[in-house]
Amino acid sequence: MKLVIAMVQDDDALDLVDAMTEAGFRVTKLASTGGFLKSGNTTLIIGVEESKVKDVIDVVEDICKTRKQIITTPTPITGNVDMYMSYPIEIEVGGATVFVIDVDQFIKI
Repeated sequence: MKLVIAMVQDDDALDLVDAMTEAGFRVTKLASTGGFLKSGNTTLIIGVEESKVKDVIDVVEDICKTRKQIITTPTPITGNVDMYMSYPIEIEVGGATVFVIDVDQFIKI
């Protein structure tokens, strides 16, 4: 038995849960918060047989694509720390971080 933990951006979470359910996987969804952009993330927990791990990862790859996003970052104006100027930068968001953990024992209640 394997435990798959996938951390995805909130924008992808609902579509991923729907795709996992349609593919026949049971999913537990947890709200979480990321550190880089302080944006919402979702952590999905999926328990599957070892032979199904590749199928789970394929569903995640199909739904959670990386994409470009423009954000503004406040930059202090020289000489005055009370005034900030917004400066747009392009960053890459989306995708997923996936962990596969070997579970030796589990108890189904």
